[in-house]
Amino acid sequence: MKAILFVGHGSRDSEGNEQIRIFVNQLTPKLDDQLIIETCFLEFERPDIAQGIDACVARGATSVALIPLMLLPAGHSKIHIPAAIDEAKEKYPAVDFTYGKPIGIHHEAVEICKSRIEETGENVEEPQEGTAVILLGRGGSDPDANSDLYKIARLLWEKASYPILEPAFIGVTSPSLEEAVEKTIRLGAKKVIVLPYFLFTGILIKRLEGMMTQFQAAYPGVDFKLAEYFGFHPKLELVIQDRINEALSGDVYMNCDTCQYRFEAMEHIDHHHHHDHDHDHHHHHHHEEGVATTK
Repeated sequence: MKAILFVGHGSRDSEGNEQIRIFVNQLTPKLDDQLIIETCFLEFERPDIAQGIDACVARGATSVALIPLMLLPAGHSKIHIPAAIDEAKEKYPAVDFTYGKPIGIHHEAVEICKSRIEETGENVEEPQEGTAVILLGRGGSDPDANSDLYKIARLLWEKASYPILEPAFIGVTSPSLEEAVEKTIRLGAKKVIVLPYFLFTGILIKRLEGMMTQFQAAYPGVDFKLAEYFGFHPKLELVIQDRINEALSGDVYMNCDTCQYRFEAMEHIDHHHHHDHDHDHHHHHHHEEGVATTK
């Protein structure tokens, strides 16, 4: 039997974890009823990945496809989940494991961003003059993941008509939200819409609400609006169904060419013998075929 194990990031905010469970419950009736469906979390919540895999096998799974419910590929999806898969392969040698892609860059993701802007009352095709959009990501230490936010911002710029559309990050890296706000105002913005590219609610979303009040006080001549975060929009089901189909068919294509972990890992493996992209030394990620699976 085949199993789908959804992997959420996990949050200290229980509301964010509940949003993941609700999304999976809504999606499950639309999937093949022969599939075993389980949900687990990377951190801050249980079951963890090992417990999620145990649950799948206990229900009779002979193959498990892990689907990360995460917006962008980063350290968790490149290192921690593959490491958990490696441990599961040793524990369950008769079970096949396939690792799907995060949500990543997808046509529907751009459409979700557009709809979140429209929900603030905007006409994305004919915005008012002087209106700017800031696409706000969490930010991380992985340049590949950070660059994906820039690509999504560019795709959104292509689909909307905002002359000022800036990416920014709320932590770890720059440009920060404060820097992006200042830049948009220097460029002449009289209205700034902040669009959080976050999958679930949590501490950062609540902090953002306070920051918007601060911006309004600092720039009284500018109108600030906080759009709804990306979240579990109905269109997200289409993206996840694509990721499931890719994993079940074995067609999982990963972006390795700019992955910092690839180059670090190459120092520790025999490149000429394996010719693998080995994030954690055991997770075989074949460049020749462009397919990332573990079996």
